[in-house]
Amino acid sequence: MSSINVTEVDVDPQEKVKYTKQDLTWSLSMFGTAVGAGVLFLPIRAGLEGFWPLILIAALVGPMTYFSHRALARFVLSSKNAGSDITDVVEEHFGKAAGLLITFFYFFAIYPIVLIYGNAITNTIDSFIVNQLAMPAVPRWLLSGVLVAMMMGVMILGRRLMLVATELLVYPLVLILFGMSVYLIPSWSFEAMSFSNIPETGTLLAVVYLTIPMLIFSFNHSPAVSSMALAQREAHGDNAVAKSDIILKRASVMLLGFVMFFVFSCVLALTPEQLMEAKQQNLPVLSYLANVFESPLISVMGPLVAFLAIFSSFFGHYLGAKEGLAGIVKKASPKTVESLGEKKFNTLLVAFFFFSVWGVAIINPSVLGMIESLGAPFIAAILFLMPMYAIKKVPSMRKYDGALSNIFITVMGVIAISAIVKGLF
Repeated sequence: MSSINVTEVDVDPQEKVKYTKQDLTWSLSMFGTAVGAGVLFLPIRAGLEGFWPLILIAALVGPMTYFSHRALARFVLSSKNAGSDITDVVEEHFGKAAGLLITFFYFFAIYPIVLIYGNAITNTIDSFIVNQLAMPAVPRWLLSGVLVAMMMGVMILGRRLMLVATELLVYPLVLILFGMSVYLIPSWSFEAMSFSNIPETGTLLAVVYLTIPMLIFSFNHSPAVSSMALAQREAHGDNAVAKSDIILKRASVMLLGFVMFFVFSCVLALTPEQLMEAKQQNLPVLSYLANVFESPLISVMGPLVAFLAIFSSFFGHYLGAKEGLAGIVKKASPKTVESLGEKKFNTLLVAFFFFSVWGVAIINPSVLGMIESLGAPFIAAILFLMPMYAIKKVPSMRKYDGALSNIFITVMGVIAISAIVKGLF
């Protein structure tokens, strides 16, 4: 697997930055934002072609995750105004038109994830009801409507309470995900993976190319980066970049270790044929494991972990998408918002999200297809390419120019965006 040196921080060598308990909390917050539907579908995409592509994937994903999120945090911190979020920074550096465009891209980087979560949680609960509880299936329109209403209804209890609850879920999720990975070790089958059958270079690269959008989606925690970077600026001033770097580095290490161990464990416990069946059933890998393993523990814990991971990650993305859409409408048509009033405008936003998420959950499109064709390309545009463009164009970012990691991140971003073109053909 790839490794990330966590003993060094990319700052002035005379400045020493210590990693504190508060920093660990932020790193766990980044971890919790990333662990969602993407991680639960990653083993299916990454393991379809056997074991060896996983080695190259594991070598790429650590640097991809750290360098891209580090660049985004540095972009947020490049603003002259201490309280500017990502859309404010874009407007400051590139003008109002670009600000609106990036706000639009930012919304479409998060909105498909909200749609995916509504669909994924419906499939997870439906599979649990039919396979584990041995009960008749609930009509999909009803089940999906109740689940989406429940997830969005939690917001009524209060945003702060919801954020505290999701933060608390991170800790058991880390332990359970690790526990599930260890529990699967006795079920590993090295014969099914055909270790002796090393694919040709072209085939290997083609598999990795198809998996990169999924990697970007699965390890993405960009929705939490802006607030983290601003909090470091408020607490540490000029040391904010150094603090953000080390927080993101530790978060990337945690994600690399936990997620790739989980991926390897799942892939080694299932055959490529079973992974293909899971893809066709449009299920998270844990729900599929619960259906094929005769184990009471997996039967209960698999769907439970899938439910908690999707449920906890839904809120942050829903908030980000809702705020992004509100920003687009307010910038594009401020008089419309003013005439409606804030309360009615907010109600319309909630209605839009409820009916669109519910509609997609009823239709039940391929989750992997949505991730690769919608979610990942927009995330790549914001997370991978925009900061690289800023490094070349924004004076306060030019000090980061010339690094080899910039070329690496640009190439990975272009590959992910090309998924849209691939999907069209």
